[in-house]
Amino acid sequence: MTPAITLLKKKKVHHEVLKYAHDADSASYGLEAVEKLGLDAQCVFKTLVVSTDSDKLAVAIVPVATKLSEKKMAKALRAKKVTMAASQLVEASTGYVLGGVSPLGQRKSLPTVIHASAQHFETVYVSAGKRGLEVALSPKDLATLTRAHYEDIAV
Repeated sequence: MTPAITLLKKKKVHHEVLKYAHDADSASYGLEAVEKLGLDAQCVFKTLVVSTDSDKLAVAIVPVATKLSEKKMAKALRAKKVTMAASQLVEASTGYVLGGVSPLGQRKSLPTVIHASAQHFETVYVSAGKRGLEVALSPKDLATLTRAHYEDIAV
């Protein structure tokens, strides 16, 4: 059981855990989940950690088939600039390994922004905290648990 699943159970949030056999040679963890679970790529979201110009970390949750706009993310955080955080910082801050970073149950609570498109789905899928493990939940619950707000942060 991962910290993400533990949090969902503790908060009594309706969710579903989906498992698949992770291929270590997969080029994209998110797109691998889409393919192996037969999901719509628009409602599967990847969790990215960015570093701001003031050396603070934040979380971006964007559809797996899109790319994070660092410029839009900086604006959403009211920062001058953001860049992708170094993998060591991501793992130390979240407690998860790359490719298995969940927006839920992270070691440190970080400012979080969810791509606005998530609001249009009844269910979204995010990493459950381990490669080969996804969790389905409502975007409202995701936003509540991560204290996130919605913005257009992808290109």
